[in-house]
Amino acid sequence: MLSARTIYGEIFDNDEAFGLFCSIAASGEAQGGWENGKIAALVPGSQAGLAAKIARHGADEDKHGRIFTALLRKRGLEPVPVPADTDYTMRLEAAGIGLAHARLRREEELTEAGIVTYLAHSRVTEQRASEQMRALRRHAGDRPDIARAVRVISADEDNHLAYCHEELLRLAAVGHGEVIRAMLRATALAEIAIYRDVSLAVMAHLGGILGWPRPKAAVLAAGIRGVYAYERAGGWRRMVSLRMPARRNALGGPVRAQASHA
Repeated sequence: MLSARTIYGEIFDNDEAFGLFCSIAASGEAQGGWENGKIAALVPGSQAGLAAKIARHGADEDKHGRIFTALLRKRGLEPVPVPADTDYTMRLEAAGIGLAHARLRREEELTEAGIVTYLAHSRVTEQRASEQMRALRRHAGDRPDIARAVRVISADEDNHLAYCHEELLRLAAVGHGEVIRAMLRATALAEIAIYRDVSLAVMAHLGGILGWPRPKAAVLAAGIRGVYAYERAGGWRRMVSLRMPARRNALGGPVRAQASHA
């Protein structure tokens, strides 16, 4: 039977496929860590509280990259090069989503508009990350090492999503509501297409490693396109709604110990 659990099982059981899967994840998390670290340093002094939360976000992303790398090395594997067509973070940047790396490297202090751009991008991408980690929690439950690592990452992603909601609501209350709504919509509609394309690319690379027959690969590709059709028809709206999270100030506390969880 073709199910998400069986597909993940095939990936987890094959060293080459697992190596690519974890390398893609680790690379994306490391890029997120770099971006958040740079952004935190460019937030105006009047927003010191937000800068600390963004720095915490970046530290979490760095930790996630280390966790995925530790999962690899625990199996005697090393990270492998990430194919360009699977690089979600860089494809978002190429589409003009979020703050460009060239902008961050100029070391220019961010304006409130830049902060709104950053938070809108994070609100959408952290929704995706939170959902992906919850799916992994469901499908890796019988693999203790992977499940333990995913639980840690999943809890962090939920916190990141909560703080994006809270900070965007704060900015909406001081007059940025219309810009935030427009930016969230544009970001979500761009992200769902990029996520579709990246998912198809990842499945193609993994399918080549695992020797999937054409009918199986076609069914999986159709499923990915079906998710996109749902999101394009209206599912994207879940990525742009704003509500005060149950957990307030999710990134405002002390940073937890950064020990390996793999």
